[in-house]
Amino acid sequence: MEEEIPSRQHKGFFEMAISELKTQQAIVLPLVAMNLTWFAKIAITTSFLGRLGELELASGTLGFMFANVTGFSVLNGLCGAMEPICGQAYGAKNFKLLHKTLVMMVSLLLLTSLISCFLWLNVDKILIHFGQQEDISIEAKKYLFYLLPDLIITSFLCPLKSYLSSQGITVPIMFTSALAVVLHVPVNIFLSKTRGFEGVSMAIWITDLVVVVLLMVYVAVVEFKKGGTWKQGGWSEHKFKDWVRLLKLCGPCCLTTCLEWWCYEILVLLTGKLPNAKQAVSIIAIVLNFDYLLFAVMLSLATCASIRVSNELGANQAGPAYRSAYISLGLGSVMGLVGGSVMVLARGKWGGLFSHDKGVLKGASNAMLWMGLLEVVNFPLAVCGGIVRGTARPWLGTYANISGFYALALPLGVILAFKVHMGLHGLLIGFIVGVLGCLSLLLILISKINWSEEADKAQRLAADSTVKDEKVAKNIEQM
Repeated sequence: MEEEIPSRQHKGFFEMAISELKTQQAIVLPLVAMNLTWFAKIAITTSFLGRLGELELASGTLGFMFANVTGFSVLNGLCGAMEPICGQAYGAKNFKLLHKTLVMMVSLLLLTSLISCFLWLNVDKILIHFGQQEDISIEAKKYLFYLLPDLIITSFLCPLKSYLSSQGITVPIMFTSALAVVLHVPVNIFLSKTRGFEGVSMAIWITDLVVVVLLMVYVAVVEFKKGGTWKQGGWSEHKFKDWVRLLKLCGPCCLTTCLEWWCYEILVLLTGKLPNAKQAVSIIAIVLNFDYLLFAVMLSLATCASIRVSNELGANQAGPAYRSAYISLGLGSVMGLVGGSVMVLARGKWGGLFSHDKGVLKGASNAMLWMGLLEVVNFPLAVCGGIVRGTARPWLGTYANISGFYALALPLGVILAFKVHMGLHGLLIGFIVGVLGCLSLLLILISKINWSEEADKAQRLAADSTVKDEKVAKNIEQM
């Protein structure tokens, strides 16, 4: 009889784990498809730029990199604050806070876009100041000028995606993103013929606009079917404490995202300083193109971890939140092994899609071995970032990124690459050590989380207005 009790407990845990995996699968798969379509859109844009000429390809690529660093990374990073707030609010059934956060985030991103807009309009001066060729810099400014509407559109698109995904609604995002990619090709064909270089830039925000309109329609229809929860009011009542709470989360979320994005841009810039710079840059470009595909999966797993943890904490379920976090971490570790293995297995063929130079092909094949090892660590690291974001403590990820990437990865990589003369391999080894340090620190921090305290904190923040409404309703009934 005593032997049956542990057996039942193990069986119960196994069933709960399977149920959690099924829940996460329903969230992750559409997110993976959505993120892959985003990278497919970039590839399509690059292809059309290449058909226009070498100058157009160089200036468009440089312009888009500048747009990522000064615009899209900032907007995406700020929007990361919606995941813990909306996730916990949805778990607590506090729809007023859910709606209020969407409105506040759109307003914040629109305001931030003004700063990015100023930088984009002066991109030629900035690039020339940092040593870029004048003709490429002027064309990059033209590219960004016609891309400006995408700042406004992204200010709506990112919050809408976070608003829906925090409720576990990811299939509509997947379908609208897929439709945008399908439309991206004919729109590019038409605009590149009629407007040339400018048209390729315009095609980006036109297809993004299609997604925004469709998602807005979807939200409106869903809210109507629910009986119009927006009509309950409260979504437009933005108190000072609401803004303080949002901005406290926005800062570390934005910094964490930007620090990681910028670190890989620095890696490319450092590669350009190596003795055989042209070959080294070609190699890292080929390797990072494969990394972008894996990053789509990585980002989806991180978002899913944040959603599941925040939903359970908002529902005051400390045990399920703990279980969701560690199952996400286990899934991330397995996918890291799969992703790293796929990169290693593909190293013989991948380089041939981009170059026929034997030196570049050999270098890319060797670099993908090191990069495959890096991916094994990158996957669970991304999930750890999602977990701490779901607990509304994204600054833990900021500390880890500063320590791992900037205090360890970059300095060590520079020493190995330029002092020890290991070249590109030295930079990659430095990154592997840095990411390992970052992961180790986050694992220690996550292991010390008191999940009951986090659930209580979520109730105070996310369920506050809900609790008050219930008390008022009870008082009315008693009267």
